[in-house]
Amino acid sequence: MTDIVIVGAGQGGLQAAISLRQEGHDGSITLIGAEDGLPYQRPPLSKAYLKGGAAEGLCLRPASFYEAQDVRLVAGTWVERIDRAGRAVHAGGARHPYDHLILATGTRNLRPDIPGLDRALDLRTLADAVRLRDLLDRPRRCAVIGGGFIGLEFAAVARGLGHDVTIAEAAPRLMARVVSPEMSARFLRLHTDLGNDVHLGDPAVEVTGEAVILRSGARIEADLVLLAAGVVPNAELAAEAGLPVDNGVVVDARMRTADPAISALGDCAVFPDPATGRPVRLESVQAATDHARLIAKRLVKDAPDPYAAVPWFWSDQADAKLQIAGLAEPGDASVPRGAGAVFRFAGDRLAAVETVNDARTHMQARRRLAAGPVTRAALDAAGYDLTAV
Repeated sequence: MTDIVIVGAGQGGLQAAISLRQEGHDGSITLIGAEDGLPYQRPPLSKAYLKGGAAEGLCLRPASFYEAQDVRLVAGTWVERIDRAGRAVHAGGARHPYDHLILATGTRNLRPDIPGLDRALDLRTLADAVRLRDLLDRPRRCAVIGGGFIGLEFAAVARGLGHDVTIAEAAPRLMARVVSPEMSARFLRLHTDLGNDVHLGDPAVEVTGEAVILRSGARIEADLVLLAAGVVPNAELAAEAGLPVDNGVVVDARMRTADPAISALGDCAVFPDPATGRPVRLESVQAATDHARLIAKRLVKDAPDPYAAVPWFWSDQADAKLQIAGLAEPGDASVPRGAGAVFRFAGDRLAAVETVNDARTHMQARRRLAAGPVTRAALDAAGYDLTAV
């Protein structure tokens, strides 16, 4: 195998290039990204960068890395199509042949059919963050559409900078898709204590030049509107190439698509959950980098290992660091323990552990979940001591 093309120059795509070289791949690597400039970290955009962090600190590798590692970076270029029969990617008017193709196309903001939504800003890219930071240089009335990680991180930062903030969440609780009701309630208290107004179960139905209108008729006066109501996977390229797509590019446990010459990783990939076998798609930097490492080992060394890493997530909001080890469904049972931990159960099986400002318990949970299944009965008997089960 000589020529490898990676579509998507985010953290997962770049990690694939890094890992391929680390594993000994000596053929060509072409990394194609839609954004101009060098690949960068996205998580700080909604936190440290908005507070005044330097853009230079976001770069994952300096320009010298690409020359030293013989990685051809094709930036600011959209991929038009995949020619599976001819094993080539067409992008920016050029043809890029491949022996193997890795799709790391990520996600984009979900944009509901709401009148006036074109007035709302995104927070997905560095360009988005630059625009927002410039707008926050004077007092603003900020309306946030969406009560997930990105919206709440922005809300905490904006409030800390002295802006008025109102959050409108269509679901009945904050971060409902990813955390327990108890953790949702804790972060609702955090935001109301900060002085943020929160509307739950009341979706936005219109964005005007001066306000966001909610389904209840409530009117949120705003001169800055952020859309953070979820994402959709960038799977159209794969679908147009005839690959199976179902809420993302469908892959097996080794991150292979239906075409043996194409793999997919990160936010755009749907794979079997190692714990349950059900198809999942993880919006997580760590999952993307783990996928990339696995693909590199498979391509270079024919490693047979399936993806089996314990997923983990985090969100920094004001002085609260939320960390989640494992993967729970919204309806999974929850057992609060101590000052900041919630244990989530799928039936009798421990599915996830949520913590706030408790890195020790978070790391214990990751290690224990990686060791194999643990039951609620066993945890009850051990007094929820993760080191004793």
